[in-house]
Amino acid sequence: MSAPLTPPDRPLNQQPGDTRAPWARPATEEDSVPTSPQEYGGPGARPLDGDDGPGLRSELREALLIVLVTTVCGALLGVLWAWLAPHVPLISDGRAVYLKNAEGEESIGADGTFMLLGLALGVLSAAVVFLWRRRGGVPLVVALVIGGLLGSVLAWRLGMQLGPEQDVVAQAKAVGKGVAFDAPLRLQAKGALLAWPIGAALAQLLLTGMFGPRDPEPFEPDWHAPQPPRD
Repeated sequence: MSAPLTPPDRPLNQQPGDTRAPWARPATEEDSVPTSPQEYGGPGARPLDGDDGPGLRSELREALLIVLVTTVCGALLGVLWAWLAPHVPLISDGRAVYLKNAEGEESIGADGTFMLLGLALGVLSAAVVFLWRRRGGVPLVVALVIGGLLGSVLAWRLGMQLGPEQDVVAQAKAVGKGVAFDAPLRLQAKGALLAWPIGAALAQLLLTGMFGPRDPEPFEPDWHAPQPPRD
């Protein structure tokens, strides 16, 4: 019969209370690598430091500020529209008021001027917001859309007040028979009010997609790789 096998002697550097296997190598930083999806980015795991981003309250405050500023900027659009839009000439024969040039395109030009100015201010507002907050996000886009729409409505109403006299009959009597005068400024195509919000949203998404910060690629450890023994 052979003699029973005896366990090897305890290494010199192993303490009496150490329960690790004899001759086990010292622990290294590699032993701290997570061994399950729950430990590394899985459900219930804590976010990494610096990855949680700004809070919801901060984003809502920024969005509200964007809405207020863009709405106030609608006054600039109204002034530019009243200044740059072509005027429609009218004439009176003492009994009725007619277009001086029946084939003129001035009324269409007023709508086109409002739309182009709205698109330009939409792109400009999106560029300013992007330079202020490069990370982008849904709240910023929604704020640009809402602020652009409110600014367009303000510009529409303000431009009409800054334009020619609204009372056509009173103005015709004031200038007299056969004298041309400007028709009130009107926005015939109400869809032009959407030029600013659409331009702002598209410009913000384009700028964020092209020049916005990129998310780092997540580290994916090999869960099937053999792991060193733990204490």
